[in-house]
Amino acid sequence: MMNVVKYLPRLHLLIPILLLAFSSCENDIAVVNTVTSISEKILPIQSDRNVEIMYSDSARVRAKLTSPKLDRYAGIKPYMELPKGMEIIFYDEHHREQSKLTADYGIGFDSGNGMEHMEAKRNVVVINQKGDTLNTEHLIWNAITKKIFTDEFVKIKTKDQTIWGDGLTANQDFSDYEIKNPKGQISAKEEDFNKKK
Repeated sequence: MMNVVKYLPRLHLLIPILLLAFSSCENDIAVVNTVTSISEKILPIQSDRNVEIMYSDSARVRAKLTSPKLDRYAGIKPYMELPKGMEIIFYDEHHREQSKLTADYGIGFDSGNGMEHMEAKRNVVVINQKGDTLNTEHLIWNAITKKIFTDEFVKIKTKDQTIWGDGLTANQDFSDYEIKNPKGQISAKEEDFNKKK
């Protein structure tokens, strides 16, 4: 009996500590649940590696997208992200390559009836059938209008000249384009001459 009485005051100290510990566990679980629900919203519903997607129009392949990694996200406006870059090849009605687009990052938005538009970012390069090369940091492809455009700095190099400016609109095969705000141009001969100096 003496031993029980001796340890009774210590039990009174231990009970509040245990209650505090259990109540803090409840708070931690609430925090974990909140963090989990937030992370579920931003985690992809599907991740694939080394993907190849074909886009068709009237039963004919018009574009082929390849990427080392593709993440799909759900939500009000579903989208896919290509965090490790992408390449898109555009074809004509006879399945001949018309142009090629490469970028370090891509994101595409789905309207529910297929791809609506895609954005290419960082080191964006487009090369058309003639060998004309477009360089920019941000380019948007509208899959419905079949146009590409940007408001950012662009540089276009042809076999005869290099043109640069801000903003561009073009058809998706980059055979017909217009720089919105041209800043300058230099002929290929002048460029070669300047390189030799």
